[in-house]
Amino acid sequence: MTNQTPAGELPADRYAVIGHPVEHSQSPFIHAEFARETGQHLVYERLLAPLDAFAATVRTFIEHGARGANVTVPFKLEAHALADRLTARAQAAGAVNTLVFDAQGITGDNTDGVGLVRDIEGPLGVSLAGRRVLLLGAGGASRGAMLPLIEAKPAVLFVANRTAARADELVARFADAAGRHEVRLAGGGWERVPAGFDLVINATAGSLQGDVPPLPEGAFAEGSLAYDMMYGARPTVFMTHALSAGAARAADGLGMLVEQAAEAFAVWRGVRPSTDAVRAALRARLNAKA
Repeated sequence: MTNQTPAGELPADRYAVIGHPVEHSQSPFIHAEFARETGQHLVYERLLAPLDAFAATVRTFIEHGARGANVTVPFKLEAHALADRLTARAQAAGAVNTLVFDAQGITGDNTDGVGLVRDIEGPLGVSLAGRRVLLLGAGGASRGAMLPLIEAKPAVLFVANRTAARADELVARFADAAGRHEVRLAGGGWERVPAGFDLVINATAGSLQGDVPPLPEGAFAEGSLAYDMMYGARPTVFMTHALSAGAARAADGLGMLVEQAAEAFAVWRGVRPSTDAVRAALRARLNAKA
């Protein structure tokens, strides 16, 4: 972990994405572009942590002058446990994807859900207020999305999962927040999914295995958007299925990746980068590798 600095120049602030594996991460490219756009003096690297040494890896990184880090699989729960303080959205998510290092210790944050909402309401042009939203899956990805989705004030948020009990648990966890924002929150197994959703978000890992949640006919309302948190050079299996099942549009999670990174950058640096150019450049990079 060396950081060569020319004589007379202040050392760059250090950041990294920590995971296992981590070589596939697009975060160094994204944050380098953000730093160039905003004139921020920083370096951002990939940091492979042994599966049994996440905390030790983080503390060594801090000792070498790090200011913050992103956390990816499989360490988001360990990052939550390691943090000295948690933001409200990290507490709600029960997981951490962004760490801030300062004199007060380690602060854990979660920018995933905010990134999702910003992508949907920004580039994709769908205001969530008053809409009917279906969230597929009740795992960590869904839990991280729940509070930002609720704060966007959809009329209905229905959580569907293969195991109905897990969906019910997630609904119970966020019932108070839904009540404060006047969101009708419900959940259950696939067979309990009603019809007519304006937005259907796939937070399952099904697209990695080529699996599609067995939604009933009519789940997609006229003009609806199907959104898969997974992304790639080609449309995911969920996107393809959704379009054949009645969705008007389908989008993958590449924009969410960029938007959650922009939120983390703003947390660290106090300036919010624009995301359009980075999103386009990242899409071009993925397409070139296809």
